[in-house]
Amino acid sequence: MTQLRIAGEIFDAFPDVRVGVVAFQGVRNAGESAELADLLRGEEDEAARRLGEAGGPIAEHAHVASWREAYRKFGAKPKDHPSSIENLLRRVLKGHRLPHINRLVDLYNAVSLRHLVPVGGEDLNAVDGDVELRFATDREPAVRLLGEPADSSRPPRPGEVIYADRAGALCRRWNWKEADRTKLTEATTRGFLVVEGLPPVDRPRVEAALADLAALVAAHCGGIQRTFVLDRGRREAPID
Repeated sequence: MTQLRIAGEIFDAFPDVRVGVVAFQGVRNAGESAELADLLRGEEDEAARRLGEAGGPIAEHAHVASWREAYRKFGAKPKDHPSSIENLLRRVLKGHRLPHINRLVDLYNAVSLRHLVPVGGEDLNAVDGDVELRFATDREPAVRLLGEPADSSRPPRPGEVIYADRAGALCRRWNWKEADRTKLTEATTRGFLVVEGLPPVDRPRVEAALADLAALVAAHCGGIQRTFVLDRGRREAPID
C-alpha cells in the first residue's frame, strides 16, 4: 500500500504546516467540460476582484507572504521561484486566462484560486513507492520538470523541500514546479491531490478547500475519493 508521509524534519522547520489530501481512483479525466471551464473563469474573475479590492502588492498578501518566507527559509528566492499560488494569482491579475489542461488540473486550479492556497496532484500509476515531503539531500536524481525540454533534467538543490518517491522528486521547491514523470494527464485514473496550508491558513481553511476539491472531483471526474489531513498529529496515510 502506497503511503504519503511528511518527514519529521519538515515539522521541525514548519511546525504548523497542514496538507489536505484527496486520494482518488476510477476517475475519468479526459474531455473538456463547459461547466468546469465556466467555474474556472468565475474563480479567476473573483480572485482578481478580491485582490484588487484588498490592494497592496501581491507579495504582501498573507497567503502569499507565508510561502515566500518558507521558500527563503530553505534557500529559494521567491522572486525567481514563486510558489504555485503566487504564480496563479500573478497570471490572473495580469488578465491571463488559465489554459485547459485536463479536468483534474482545471478543478484544482479553481480550488486554489477560491481558497488562495497551493493545490497540486500526481498520477499514482507513475509513482514509484511511497511519497514523502522532505528536504532534498545532495544525492537526489536529476528530474525533468513539467514543460521543460527532455535534456533539461537536473537534481534538486540540497536543502530545498521536495515531494519525492524512490525514483526522485515529484515536485521541486515544495510547490514551485512538478515533475513531468508523475503529472496528471487525460489517461490518469488514480492519484492524489494536495491542499497545502501554512499560517495564517489554519486547519478549518484547509478542510474547507479539501471538501470543495473532493466534491468537484466527484462531480466532474467520478470515481472514489478519500480525504484526510496530515499534520503533526498524523504524519502519514495510505493514498491507494
